[in-house]
Amino acid sequence: MAPAGKRIVFTGGSGKAGRHVIPYLLGKGHQILNLDLAEFPDPKAGVFTLKTDLTDSGQVFNALTTHYNFEGYEAGQSEPPPDVVIHFAAYARNMLVPDNECFKGNVTATYNVIEAASKLGVKKIIIASSETTYGVCFSEGKTAYQSFPLDEDTYDRDPMDTYALSKLCGERTARTFARRFGIDVYALIIGNVIEPHEYARDFPTHVSKPETRRRNAWSYIDARDLGQICDLCIQKSGLGFQVFNATNDTITTKEPTAEFLATYEPEAKITREMGEFEAPLSNRKIREVLGFREEHDWRKYYQPA
Repeated sequence: MAPAGKRIVFTGGSGKAGRHVIPYLLGKGHQILNLDLAEFPDPKAGVFTLKTDLTDSGQVFNALTTHYNFEGYEAGQSEPPPDVVIHFAAYARNMLVPDNECFKGNVTATYNVIEAASKLGVKKIIIASSETTYGVCFSEGKTAYQSFPLDEDTYDRDPMDTYALSKLCGERTARTFARRFGIDVYALIIGNVIEPHEYARDFPTHVSKPETRRRNAWSYIDARDLGQICDLCIQKSGLGFQVFNATNDTITTKEPTAEFLATYEPEAKITREMGEFEAPLSNRKIREVLGFREEHDWRKYYQPA
């Protein structure tokens, strides 16, 4: 018998990733309240959006005990805290706002969400970190990768940009509250998010000009597969604080991984034998710990010549 769905408060669900993750979670039987400043883009999805400024801690505490839609009033009682909080809301990259605002907004929102959820008794929190924390995506100039694969538990993530710094601060906040409250807080190091329509548009260039993908470590995450990862995180309890690379299985090149890296990154140390086409930003941990099995390999949607 399938487990009952969870009551989930999802922040930033109207964004590029959330608009695909939320439908996946709804399909698994979960109930979702979206906290965002923009309405959910698909009105047919039946997702209620509560417009919430996450940098205001009072609004966050209030939002975590709000009805999920107007039908909630029929229950005749106040809404209890959610079972799960998934926090994706953020300034999504550098150069959307000045650096100090990016840092302040992202760090404050993440702190407020984790603090409120923890103090309200939520036992499972999932937050969005970023591939940029590996230190190459938004580096000044061409920065060398230390080694491959990029492994979340051993690699020294040492970025030089504000957005990545804000994400590392979010991870440290998550670790602090997981220890303090004895709860599960999982941070997803999300790769470059690919929506379904982007395969035909972008992958001809990605594959034929691999230099354009260097800052993304020739890796990606299909937005729908990210939904599966979130659901697997919901199902897996008792791990405390964890960091997971959230990427698909396969390198975005025609050449096998070892051959490609030997040619394009000859100075980088190879720390273990990698799969024939394993993505350099490796998802081995989510496969082994969470049971992730990708559904959207890029080669299903684009076949290089």
